[in-house]
Amino acid sequence: MKRAGMLRQVSDFSDFSRGHWLQELLCQGDEFRHVQYSPDGQHLLVLQKSRPPTLPRLVAFQRHCISGADLERNWQPPQPALVGLLFLQSPLVLGSWVLAIVWEHGRTEVWHFVVAVGWQLLQTLELCQGVRARIVSVCSQGASLVWCEERPPLDAHSDMSKCAFRFCVCTRALEVGEQGVRLGTVGIVLHNSPEYQVLASPQHIFLVPATATFATTSKFLLIWHPEKAKLTITAPSAGFIHRKVLHASSKSDFRKLLLGSVGLLSGLAPLDIHTSSVSSSGGLLLVSTKGTVTMVEPDGTQRHIFDLEGCPLAQGSHVQLKTFGSVLACVLPGVLYLVDQNTGRLIEKKILSMKEVHFLESPGEEDSIQLLTQTGIYSFSFSKSEDSSRPEPCLVEMVFEEACRYYQRRSLGTSKLTVEKLKKDGVFQAPVALATILQHSLHQKQKPAQGLQDTYAKLLSTMSLELQSFMSLEVLKTCVVCAPESEVESYCSELVEQEVSRVLHSEVDKDNLAYLNSIFTSFPKAAWKATKSCLQLQQNGDGLLVARATPEVWKKVLGGPQQEEMGQNGVVPLFELICASFLRFKPKWLPSFVELTQQYVSISWAYSSKDSPEGRVPLYKRALGVLAKNRHSVADDEMELELLLCSKRPKAVLQALHLLIRMKRWQRVVEVAEKFSKFSPLLNKEIFTTLLAEFAQHRELDPYLDSLWPLCPAELTASDILTVVLQHLPHSQEDPVPFSSEGNQLTVGLLKPLLQRVVQRPCVQDEMYLDALQSSTFPPPTPPREHKIPSKAADDDAPQPSMPRTSSPSALLQGDSV
Repeated sequence: MKRAGMLRQVSDFSDFSRGHWLQELLCQGDEFRHVQYSPDGQHLLVLQKSRPPTLPRLVAFQRHCISGADLERNWQPPQPALVGLLFLQSPLVLGSWVLAIVWEHGRTEVWHFVVAVGWQLLQTLELCQGVRARIVSVCSQGASLVWCEERPPLDAHSDMSKCAFRFCVCTRALEVGEQGVRLGTVGIVLHNSPEYQVLASPQHIFLVPATATFATTSKFLLIWHPEKAKLTITAPSAGFIHRKVLHASSKSDFRKLLLGSVGLLSGLAPLDIHTSSVSSSGGLLLVSTKGTVTMVEPDGTQRHIFDLEGCPLAQGSHVQLKTFGSVLACVLPGVLYLVDQNTGRLIEKKILSMKEVHFLESPGEEDSIQLLTQTGIYSFSFSKSEDSSRPEPCLVEMVFEEACRYYQRRSLGTSKLTVEKLKKDGVFQAPVALATILQHSLHQKQKPAQGLQDTYAKLLSTMSLELQSFMSLEVLKTCVVCAPESEVESYCSELVEQEVSRVLHSEVDKDNLAYLNSIFTSFPKAAWKATKSCLQLQQNGDGLLVARATPEVWKKVLGGPQQEEMGQNGVVPLFELICASFLRFKPKWLPSFVELTQQYVSISWAYSSKDSPEGRVPLYKRALGVLAKNRHSVADDEMELELLLCSKRPKAVLQALHLLIRMKRWQRVVEVAEKFSKFSPLLNKEIFTTLLAEFAQHRELDPYLDSLWPLCPAELTASDILTVVLQHLPHSQEDPVPFSSEGNQLTVGLLKPLLQRVVQRPCVQDEMYLDALQSSTFPPPTPPREHKIPSKAADDDAPQPSMPRTSSPSALLQGDSV
């Protein structure tokens, strides 16, 4: 990590030609629009603002008293304003350069400095093809110029909405040769567009919407990739990125470019941009009006860097941004911030007494910051940490910050635990030990245990595998950043697998769960592969899904924050994330996966435990909730059936049975009834009663009666069966007739086999007494009492019944009719 050194003066303007005049301008409070060194560092160009009574003026101050004519240009209204100062490299002579001065109406002056001669005007060119065109922004990339020009409509009374799209982004090569300067043909990057500010990085051109553009077009940025002929539309804060290939045969119309994205972009908020600048790494630095500094990478992604202190920035306030190596320097009125742009940590904050300060980038001194002030040029140099034995400060800070969060969650006190307290108190030894181990493992690779305490050395040997995994992960992240586009996908898959595995082997809190949600959303295919690997999912020889995940991983999958704990922020629990991946990539495995999770829950948690995942919302219902959000076709009905049946819960089985009945899949209805009637007598009774009611209403189940009647529960009597049948007979609109011509009415003949089966079955009470008689008990049961037999005469005198006795139910069923 770098540290800012002392502020030292490197020039008092005495080494510049007319340095006293430059110092006098600064002391008078004249404001400058632009200050820049030439590529060889021998000339300082100053573009002075237009402030009455002075006129706008461009002056080149020579350094080290080089002889030759000076460059000084000034102009006054109504002469067009100057819009760009660009240094272009000459491809013919190594180290040779020219200065292009671009005016608002397109006229471009190309200047060249010759030693002992001075500044010479090589040629005056016209960039724009139209007479009425006006350049609003210009930049250079290599030997090409890129600009945004306004093309006013011919009709002065045109619609204002159409006039907003009167700009055009153009490019043109400018070649400097021995015969002079030659302009290439004009290339149209984008036409019929709103106003854009163009900013160039080494390989890309950023198009930032101007503040005066419509709100509808100021919600996104455009990034042009000249080598690949691609345009990237990005709304970084919303995570929206869309790329389009530009065809060489046709111009790119702005409105056609957005045709496929209008619906998504319309709901976004306008970009909050106060200041923009290109970093030395090729990214776009943005400062919002709230003081938030972010960087937009060339691929369209956004990264937060730092938050500037103080009140929100006013629209007219001046903010300067410049990167020097890995250090971001930001100047606000009276304040200089130095920030490590890799980690976002504040290196130093300086209070400036100078009214006006300008950044200078001196060739060969990229790692030092130079400031132009009223009294001279000053430099900040950076030095490494004095104690080389210390570990990487960034990594050590991360260790202590994580330790603060860990101990704060488990603390009963109300006082805030900070990194400084953690380091000074010495109460918690774990972060101290880990920081010491990281020092030796990362900076002394050949002898990592040298100089360590015995306790730390033993701990290092235990952690060696974890440290190797950490180092390989860091190497892999570097490969992802530096890899060509064709290899990025394979590296991302490996990186996602390692990240998912790392999170599943740590504590899955709300932050980690939100991180997993972003991984599954951004890299769905890679996340699915990582899930299969972590759970070790595969099919055995019988085609059944098996999982060989450890109990710790299962607990992370089924435990962690639940939906009611996460709120309505779009983050879903890990179990739901995995179910969604199954539905997308392997839907046939989802019911088997839910069944596996239920088996693990039954082993690991007690049935009535409130902490059990099944104790809150059953797992099959959670899977059904995922299915409801991703329902797309008729095949999802079959998936719903399988999820209900795999749960083996009575209510779910009956729900699946009713669903099959509504679908009139009678063969499957009977199969489900035969399978699940064996699970419990109560479920058997519910299933049989349901099917008996269906049997009473229609004749669809008649072909399956031979399979249905054996499912009749033992406790059901003939009267119970007849009661169910009578309750569910269909109601007819006509008067009943003895014999129906439709042939769909229930007859006694259809019901006869079931009633015979029930009547001929041994009575439950008889079986109970039979068991009692056959059991050997002591003492033996009391013999029955003897009753007195009445005389035969008395019996003969008794009145005889006039009606015959009623036949038993079994006798009735011996015939063919009732």
